[in-house]
Order: sequence, then C-alpha cells, then structure tokens
Amino acid sequence: MPRTRVHNLNVSLDGYAAGDHVSFDHPIGDAGQLFEQFDGRVIHGVDKVQEPITVDRALTSMWSQGIGAEIMGRRKFGPQTGEWPDDGWQGWWGDEPPFQTPVFVMTHYEHPPIEFANGTSFHFVSGSPKEVLRLAQGAADGRDVRLGGGPTTVRQFLQADLVDFMHLVIVPVVLGHGVALWDGLGDLRGRFVVESVATPSGLTHQFFNRVATL
Repeated sequence: MPRTRVHNLNVSLDGYAAGDHVSFDHPIGDAGQLFEQFDGRVIHGVDKVQEPITVDRALTSMWSQGIGAEIMGRRKFGPQTGEWPDDGWQGWWGDEPPFQTPVFVMTHYEHPPIEFANGTSFHFVSGSPKEVLRLAQGAADGRDVRLGGGPTTVRQFLQADLVDFMHLVIVPVVLGHGVALWDGLGDLRGRFVVESVATPSGLTHQFFNRVATL
C-alpha cells in the first residue's frame, strides 16, 4: 500500500525546523545552521556524484526512492504572501526543479499550474491535509507521496494522522527561535516505532515508522 513519507527534515536540538522570516535572499530564513551539512547532490542517488558514500549521504538518497508525487506548503515554494503577484516566480529551483514528479503546493490563493521539461509540475491547491493527500495519491500512480515540508505542513499532516514514515535529521545546533515541529504533538510517540542512528558527522537520523494496526 502506498505510504506518505517525510524525508531529510532537519531539526535543531530545541525542536525548530525552519527560520522565522523567509525572503528572496534568505529562502530558509535565519535557520541556515540547519543545512550546513546537507548534501543535496545525492538526493537522486549516491551514484550521481563522485564523492565518498557516507552514512549521511546514503540516508539522504532515500529522498527520491519510490516517490510519485510531493506535497509542500506555500512557504517552501516561495516567500510571497496573499494573492500571488504576477512576477514570473517559478520556485527556488531554477529551470530544473529536483522533484521530477507532480508537486502539490498548499495555498488558499489560485495560481495556474507550472510545468517543466524534466517532469516536475507545480499544482496550487487548497483543502484539508486529507483532501490534498487524496489529490497527490491520484497523481502518484501507485507510488508513495512525499511531504516536502516545511515544518508547519508536516505538523498538520501529523496532527491529522496521515504520516506513515518520517526521517528526521537532528542537527547539533540550538536556534532559540523559529518554526517548531512538535507543537501540539504530545501524543506522537505512541503512533510510531522510532529508531535512531548517530553518525560521525554529529548528525542523528531518526526513523519514525507507523505502528502497524490489525
């Protein structure tokens, strides 16, 4: 059965997974410390770069395996708020976004779809997490759906009990402020089996797998 998955979500020691203020110059706000060790070159496989195959790179490469569609929040797509301006913005990723699947951007404002030659397409949709997940599953053609973030979007899907797997990367930094992942999720532990792997880089990878139900 297809799953809803979260991958490579970096979280500080004090529970923040994004900065407070996103702008064109600062796409992750003031939380850059969370991503200083992130090697995005390997998201489509460790064979894509001629670098040593480390534990961190191997786990990062799980991001694209078996994924047929992605869901992301509006702030991951861009810093704009309110009605979409006619500014030609197509996301942070240039002419070749890495997704290579349909991507559903959650927003309350209408925006025409955007398509790229590499198979990436952005669709701007409103609705509850359950409704948006149903759209993404229909586009995923039997494969899994990835929740791409940010933390507010992931938290909404966790609160709705729609997440089957979650890969967190605990980064040994303290931010002191930002967008928290865990707010309102005090009952989360009972829903998942959790495993942790610490690597020589100082990162700790946590794997949350939904508890099987009869």
